[in-house]
Amino acid sequence: MEQLSHHGRRTAYRVSDRVDADSSDGASGAGLLCIHGSGGSHGVWKSQFRLADDRHVAALDLSGHGESDDADADAGYETLSVYVADVVAVAEETDCRVLVGNSLGGAVAMQAALDRELDLDALVLTGTGAKLTVLDDLLVWLEEDFDRAVEFLHGEDRLFHDTDERYLDLSREAMREAGQAVTRRDFLSCHRFDVRDRLSEVEVPTLAVVGEHDKLTPSWYHEFLADEIPDAKMVTVDDAAHLAMLEQPAAFNDAVSGFLDGWGL
Repeated sequence: MEQLSHHGRRTAYRVSDRVDADSSDGASGAGLLCIHGSGGSHGVWKSQFRLADDRHVAALDLSGHGESDDADADAGYETLSVYVADVVAVAEETDCRVLVGNSLGGAVAMQAALDRELDLDALVLTGTGAKLTVLDDLLVWLEEDFDRAVEFLHGEDRLFHDTDERYLDLSREAMREAGQAVTRRDFLSCHRFDVRDRLSEVEVPTLAVVGEHDKLTPSWYHEFLADEIPDAKMVTVDDAAHLAMLEQPAAFNDAVSGFLDGWGL
């Protein structure tokens, strides 16, 4: 893991070796910066580093997650602004011009594209939406019964469709490591996020990727993104739920590569 300092805090990130633009195969595609979801960390993108054969790939820990310092911020727009600042700092440091965001990370990517002067080539939005309303019961459990919230999220067709129990255990452990306060702040920030009336302002090609069985952010969330963002399309990943990039990495990576190749990126 590498770290950079900005806004009085340190943000940790992992980055693949940059593809040599002068290599014999000429592979030098646009770099990807991957942004995790609520209560997560950069590790959820481990399979996307396979894309580094064609382009450099980075993934960060948002403030308060993984190895990154936290910031004092209220849930909602203030927290999203902190996370956007993390993303902008790492994107500029790593020269990544494609933001790939899952769930909360998708909200952060959209907010960055809409509100910051960041030089972007494309967005990939997966398991996310322009409005991310959170179930009332889940918000209560996140405050009063964190274990119940974690188990609910790991129920069938929420984070995962059909995966090995080992991966479920690792995912539960990662959420508990993020902790109740940070995870609750994340979900409250999602709950208050709403850019439905601003999607026409997104100026870069966008791919919306949904897991076939995703109950947390179902297909119509992604259909709305594809309909409202000017240069957007939607792809469904079979046999996956909310974490399609982790559950079906080959299909997810193929969708991303095909989309970027189609735009010459």
